Amino acid sequence: MSIKSAADSPARKPDRRAQRTRDALGDALITLMREKPFDTITVQDVLDLAGVSRSTFYTHFRDKDDLFLSDADEFFQHMANLLTMTGERSNRVAPVREMFEHVAQIGELYHAMVESGKLQAAMELAQEHFARGIERRLSQLSPAHAAPSASRTLLAQGFAGAMFSMMSWWLAHNQPSAPAEMDNAFHQMVWAGVTGMGNLPTAQQG
Repeated sequence: MSIKSAADSPARKPDRRAQRTRDALGDALITLMREKPFDTITVQDVLDLAGVSRSTFYTHFRDKDDLFLSDADEFFQHMANLLTMTGERSNRVAPVREMFEHVAQIGELYHAMVESGKLQAAMELAQEHFARGIERRLSQLSPAHAAPSASRTLLAQGFAGAMFSMMSWWLAHNQPSAPAEMDNAFHQMVWAGVTGMGNLPTAQQG
């Protein structure tokens, strides 16, 4: 299972053949990561499994690290914008339930990323995309509920960081709550923060 296979595929790019090649290479790498340590995987291993030539690989990627980060980047970009893409009408600012459900399905891959030392890089990418997605989502909500524009960037960064802290806790404690419950808890925090911003006193400069 690819890191992005449990979610809908991102919108197709103009060069469908190139995208299929990139997807095949990404899927092959993820499959291999579930079978053996990342450091022992060679580019040739990926090529053999994907059925792709070496020249084609280097047309798209510098090395296997670049391939991994590219695959992760596409997935997180898609997930971070899922609510906007599907036209969901709610006060949710991030697809927390969907993200947690996906992570629960790829437990072996998650542990493989931890062991390979790739988890931190992946989570940094995820937080960047989710911060932008949350900021965009806040700007789309009705003015009665949306945060002031000056506060959205700061809030979005904080909320994205909180989301992935919650995920780390959730995984470390063997997923004690359902993804939907984690979604509810996250959005209670979000809207308490958004509404509270308007009631905070202005900091006085000393």
